Amino acid sequence: MTDKPTPGWFDELVSTARINPEGYSYKVSTNRLVSLGYALSGWLYMLRWQRNTRIQAVASIVAFGLALFLKVGFLETAILLLTITMVWMAEFINAAVEAVVNLASPEFHPMAKVAKDVASAAVLLGVVASIAIGLLILGPPLLRLWTG
Repeated sequence: MTDKPTPGWFDELVSTARINPEGYSYKVSTNRLVSLGYALSGWLYMLRWQRNTRIQAVASIVAFGLALFLKVGFLETAILLLTITMVWMAEFINAAVEAVVNLASPEFHPMAKVAKDVASAAVLLGVVASIAIGLLILGPPLLRLWTG
C-alpha cells in the first residue's frame, strides 16, 4: 500500500501546470527577442530543408497576389490569411513531429510511422481545405474576369 493519497480531480487537472520546463530543457530563453530569433531560425530551417514549405511559399504569394489583383474584399482576404496560416502551421508542426519521432525512434517502429502519417494527414487536411476556400473566394472573380 502507498502512503500517498489518491489525487483528486483538481490535482490531476493542474498537475501539468506545476511542471517547470526549465528543469527539462537544455536551453530556455527569457528574452523575447532571442525567442523570436529561434522562431525565425525554425522558419529558415523549413524553407531550406522542407521542399513542401517552398511550394507553400509560392502558393501563398500567388494566392495573395491574386486576391490583390482581383480586389477581393477585406473579410475574404482575412479568411485567405487564416487559411494559409493554418496550412503553414500544420506543416511546421508536422516537421516538428517528424524530428522528434526520428530522434526518439531511429529504427523503424509501427507507432513512429503512425505519428508521422497522422501529422502528415493534418497537413493534407489543411491543404485540401485551403484549396476549397481559395476556390470559393477567388473562383468567382476569376471566372468573371475570364468570361468578361
